[in-house]
Amino acid sequence: MNLRLEKDLPMLLFALVCASTVAALPQMESNWNGVKEVYGEQDFGLRILREVMLLVLIVYGFLETRLRQGILIAPVFAFLTVIATYVLGEIVYALSLDLPLVVPMAGLRIFEYLPVALIGFATSRLGAGEYVLYKFAHYLRYYIALQTVLAITQALWAPPILGVSLLGGGRPFGTFVSPNLFGAAMATCSLLFALVPGMRKWMAVSIFLALLSGSRTALISSLLVVFFQIYAALRPRDRWALVMPAPLLAVGALVLASSPLLSGRDDADPTQDGRLDLWQRIFSNYIDGPEDVLFGWGLGLSSNTINVLYGAEYFPGQFDSDSLYLFLLNGYGVIGLLAYVGFLWMTTKVSVHSNKGLVIMFILVAGLTFNMWEYFPQNAMLMYLWGTVLGTGLPNAIPLKSGPVASESYYQRPN
Repeated sequence: MNLRLEKDLPMLLFALVCASTVAALPQMESNWNGVKEVYGEQDFGLRILREVMLLVLIVYGFLETRLRQGILIAPVFAFLTVIATYVLGEIVYALSLDLPLVVPMAGLRIFEYLPVALIGFATSRLGAGEYVLYKFAHYLRYYIALQTVLAITQALWAPPILGVSLLGGGRPFGTFVSPNLFGAAMATCSLLFALVPGMRKWMAVSIFLALLSGSRTALISSLLVVFFQIYAALRPRDRWALVMPAPLLAVGALVLASSPLLSGRDDADPTQDGRLDLWQRIFSNYIDGPEDVLFGWGLGLSSNTINVLYGAEYFPGQFDSDSLYLFLLNGYGVIGLLAYVGFLWMTTKVSVHSNKGLVIMFILVAGLTFNMWEYFPQNAMLMYLWGTVLGTGLPNAIPLKSGPVASESYYQRPN
């Protein structure tokens, strides 16, 4: 079998992302018909394509010799061993609470696309990270073009069952279940385009779609991409003028994103948001002792999957977390939460990637108001980018037989 990483991997990543165009077709059809469906309550048949494409990518990573050599190294094995040991302990604890096995299994969904991160890590260490990202971004243009046509059509004429868009119709959802997931994916695409030279117009289109979705998280994440673009364009001595008012800009972005004009709904006031009341109630009612704080009070109880299967609050301590950090705190405790944040911080310390600050800050912000590692295809793209950034920081950690798979001429852009 003739495998060419620099040609195959971008197409496989594009195919993985494109699985989202069919995975949610039942819900998309319902939205067009004016029927609001709960995520996950319809046929799972089409969604299996996501897992099939992920499996194809994993098999490819095993068959491609250079990727396999880059992944099967001692540091990776050590990292996975530590993670697996701690997660196994959390699973045992969840089962000791008489929770069905499906509950802690749902808590493992944040690791579902970890193989994509490992592939990005190995690709970057092979010297092919920039080229694969460049080709992937060029394929992604067709995906964005399709989403743009659908989003504008929906923003003009779709039923406003999920809120009213800037264009007078319903909030657009593209080929997704809801506008929030659509906006999150578009914001992530804007991040990816921002990392590739010559893709500014596609970054702008992605940001426009994120804005049109009415999702607060998508808008704030997109503005973060814009902030870093302006920061990079300024002279070093002038950057302080942008950094100093950054906290005020962040508050202003939150207020702007929560306005009925942009959010498309009347219940988006952050001072009256049900999320804040929910989070306060969780800390008041569900934490019974130090062990709950340290290790969590039930792996998987805050998963959307479990809430769909059993209904809200079926199990003691079950709730809609609507935040990656609450999801981690509930399932893995302070230990797991600090480990996650610590690994993000470590990535910035060891990486020499030119855009590491943007990628890591985007991941930090995107997880504030929903569990991004549970939502496809944002999780797939961000996992790959995270692995690529981390791999850039370890170019000589484990010598590989193969050198860079693409020469510098591949990265030259036409004038």
